[in-house]
Amino acid sequence: MATIHDVAKLAKVSVTTVSRVLNNRGYISEATRAKVYKTMEELNYQPNEIARALLRKQSNVIGLIVPSVSHPFFSELANYVENYAYELGYKMLLCNSELDPLKEKDYIEMLKRNRVDGIIMGSHTLQVEEYKNLSSPIVTIDRQISGEIPFISSDNFAGGDLAAKLLVDKGCKKIAHICGNLELRLLANQRTEAFRAVMEEHGIEHIIIQTDMNVFDQVQYEQIINQLFKNHPDIDGLFATSDIIAAFAVKECAAAGKRIPKDVRIIGYDDVKAARWITPELTTIKQPISEIGKLAVDLIVKQMNEEFFETENIIPVSLIERATT
Repeated sequence: MATIHDVAKLAKVSVTTVSRVLNNRGYISEATRAKVYKTMEELNYQPNEIARALLRKQSNVIGLIVPSVSHPFFSELANYVENYAYELGYKMLLCNSELDPLKEKDYIEMLKRNRVDGIIMGSHTLQVEEYKNLSSPIVTIDRQISGEIPFISSDNFAGGDLAAKLLVDKGCKKIAHICGNLELRLLANQRTEAFRAVMEEHGIEHIIIQTDMNVFDQVQYEQIINQLFKNHPDIDGLFATSDIIAAFAVKECAAAGKRIPKDVRIIGYDDVKAARWITPELTTIKQPISEIGKLAVDLIVKQMNEEFFETENIIPVSLIERATT
């Protein structure tokens, strides 16, 4: 395997010159730069990225930790983060924590060893101390873990309010809300707070059901909704805290012989692409996933450059009405 010394020898320049070309430091003529690059290509030279990172104290790598890469929201988020980071000259390391605190800790240690320039935390575990003690720039998504670390969230309260009011306006008399486990203390819990406030304001009979701590375990969704319809066959409105849960509700309505939207009206949250793949197409609260991903990268870069940044970043949501209401 070729080394930097081999490149310098064949290109007839110093090792320092090759290093400057690799790290874009100091004045290098275009002719010399072209000669070094041509030589690296001839030798199939692969720069040692870790060594380069140590030299310039920057890896051009951003870590993204998500609880479940198979969940449509987080897979779409990862796609937008990677694309935008790449446009700015950064690579992305994707870590799938599966809500396992030990696995998440291992990933944090790996990211530290690789000297990533920053970490975007999309995880939903109860453990936050590992993040508070990091020296790298951090951005959290849908979770506030300290007053100094910037976070990004859709306007969850407004989203819950929009969903609840639409079901009330449509004439629903008994409305269920399926949410994540509120013990996780995520900003998404505000969707539930808004739903409860609207129901109480209008005197609507309502039911709130939480998932277990593994909020992304899709096996439980079917069981929860099946039991809900058995215990409350007169449910005529349902607001789910994600489009995936709402999609399971559509499936369970079909199994129970309930017509949508005549018998049951359903609203999801996120507006992932899959919301339009099901039949009937899903009414949902849209949070702009692309904007969240772009802002997360921008906040990392601003911290790296010691530029001013907002700690609290609340993104507006909108109601997208489709066939389920």
